[in-house]
Amino acid sequence: MNFDFSESQEAVAALAEQVFSGSSGADRVAEVERTEERFDRELWAALAASDLLGVAIGEEYGGLGLGMIETALVLREQGRRVAPVPLWPTLVLGAMPIAEFGAPALRDRWLRAVVAGQAVLTGAFSEWGANEALSPSVVAARREDGTWELNGTKPAVPGAGVADAVVVPARTVGDDDGLAVFVVDLDADGVEVTLSETTNRELHGELTVRSVIVGDDAKLDGADGRSIVEWTLARAQVAVAAVVLGCCEEATAMAADYTSEREQFGRPLSTNQGVAMRAADCYIDNDCMRVTLLQAAWLIDEGRSAAEIADAAAVAKWWSADGGQRVVHATQHLHGGMGADVDYPVHRYFLWVKQLENTFGGGSRQLAAIGRALAG
Repeated sequence: MNFDFSESQEAVAALAEQVFSGSSGADRVAEVERTEERFDRELWAALAASDLLGVAIGEEYGGLGLGMIETALVLREQGRRVAPVPLWPTLVLGAMPIAEFGAPALRDRWLRAVVAGQAVLTGAFSEWGANEALSPSVVAARREDGTWELNGTKPAVPGAGVADAVVVPARTVGDDDGLAVFVVDLDADGVEVTLSETTNRELHGELTVRSVIVGDDAKLDGADGRSIVEWTLARAQVAVAAVVLGCCEEATAMAADYTSEREQFGRPLSTNQGVAMRAADCYIDNDCMRVTLLQAAWLIDEGRSAAEIADAAAVAKWWSADGGQRVVHATQHLHGGMGADVDYPVHRYFLWVKQLENTFGGGSRQLAAIGRALAG
């Protein structure tokens, strides 16, 4: 097996590291968190100027035309800087399904705008109750006179406060009861977004649509609605796992630096066996997260079956949820009293991983999915 990255993948990772490290230091992140939007628009412009917003968008729309591995490498760098930009919602919940299933006019409208940094996209893939994205949608779509009327609410839409459009799965009502997926402009009549602060200080939105009218050109096609949702969710789980990996790797590096510099009884904390063993456990968890993430991303890029991709995505998401929690708890503890300071940079990594742990299903839900796949 060859685990080496290609030259283009290494170039993308290096460019992403350069952009994020140069534009998203701890002071800058704290500054953006105090703003009303919680959105670093300067960093967004830098990502657009570096062509990173088009990493997985086709060259015909101005993008780089690369794949899920390259997207994961960019998101990993975002996690390392806990950079406050709606990157994975735009690239994965919005641009990817539009590129794969959208009509030509829909792709031309939104994908070019994303690449240029002129549009932010997101997706309303969470549901109420058990938060099962494939449970019957609360949003209903009724076809009338050649258009669709949407009514209902969706919780926990990431980046909804700054997004221009949202991808919305909806339960179709009528002769063809099922599931369909629509792209809805957030400035359309009847659309309302109620924002709330999340664990990691981002703003997510509750999306309400009341008699929102969209045309057939706003409906994603080429597959049934359930398949489109499953396709998108598998990639979203991989994307979330990539951000978590970056957070955990950086938190581990911070803990290693801190324990090497801080002395107790005349010697660095890192020379204590208990400290070294706990740091080693973090390294092992990070490596498991990295391997399972890259395996899932590789399967996506290889065009493997939906079932195989879904299983690998569940494994990667489980490691990010379970292993990620172990890492950020350990790195906080290794910082001693400083780790308990909510203004100290390492605490922000704890908050990000805690938020992402349950995004699209926590560890228990992923284990259940893995168990069903093994039993089947």
